[in-house]
Amino acid sequence: MFARISRGWRLAKVSWGVLTSDRSLAAFPILGGIASFFLLMAFGLPAVIALDGDLTVVGIVLAGIAIYLSTFAAVFFNVSLAAAAAQVLDGKDATVASGVAVARQHTGAIAGWAGILASVNIILQAIRDRLGPLGAVIAGGIALIWGLITFMVIPIIAIEGLGPVTAIKRSASIFRERWGEQITGQFTIGFIPMIIALVPAAILVGIGVASGSVAVLIVLAALAALIVVIAAIITAALTQIFAVALYRYAVGEGAVGAFTEQDLATAVGPKSGGRWGG
Repeated sequence: MFARISRGWRLAKVSWGVLTSDRSLAAFPILGGIASFFLLMAFGLPAVIALDGDLTVVGIVLAGIAIYLSTFAAVFFNVSLAAAAAQVLDGKDATVASGVAVARQHTGAIAGWAGILASVNIILQAIRDRLGPLGAVIAGGIALIWGLITFMVIPIIAIEGLGPVTAIKRSASIFRERWGEQITGQFTIGFIPMIIALVPAAILVGIGVASGSVAVLIVLAALAALIVVIAAIITAALTQIFAVALYRYAVGEGAVGAFTEQDLATAVGPKSGGRWGG
C-alpha cells in the first residue's frame, strides 16, 4: 500500500516538474475558472431570481444554460491544457494560443462532452438531494467510477480529436485493460496539493477566530481561500499533465517528457491476465 502511494507521489512530483518547466500551463485552469465563474453568474443569477419561490420555464432554461456554458468553458480550457501539456512533454514551447488553437479545432467534441458531463453532474446531484445520506454514498460511488473510466477523455479529445462517445469508450477500454496504479496516481495528484494547502488555510482561519477581530478573520479567511484556489489550479494542471502522459504511454507511444518507463508502467500495469486492448 505504502509502495503504491509512494509511486503515486512520484508521479505527482514529475507532473509538477513539467508544470514548472513551462508555467504557461497554469494559465489554462485560471482562464477556465474565470470563464466558468462569469458564465455561471451571468445566467445563474437570473435563474435564481426567476426560480425564487416557484419553478418557472424561464428559470429552468436559464439554470440549464448556466450549467452547460460553465461546464463547456471548463472543458474547453482543459482540452487546451492537455494539448499544451502534450507539446511540453514533446520538448516544445507551449503557449496559451497554441493550446486554445487545438481546442478550437475540436469545439464540436468539447460541446458534446460538456453536455454529457453536465447531465451526469445534474443526475448525481439529484440522487444526493432525493436520497439524503444514502444518496450521497451512492452518488459518490458512481462519481468515482465515472471519473476513473473517463479519466483519459480530455487527452483523447485533444490528441485524437475523437467525439465524446467514442472518447468515453476508448478511455473505458484503456481503463479496463490496464488496471494498475491509475487510482493511486489520481488520488495523489488530486488530493495531496489540496491537503497541503488546507493545513496553512486552516491555521490562518484558526488565527483569525482566535484573534476575536472580525476584520482580522475576514482578511485571514480571504487569504486561506486564495491558498485553496491556487491549490485547485495546481491540482487541475497536474492532473491533466499526468492524464496526457498516461494516455500516450497507454496507446504505445512510450514514456514522454520527464516521465520514465517505470513511472508509467506502474501507473497502468496490466491487471492479472490482462493485456493491451483497443
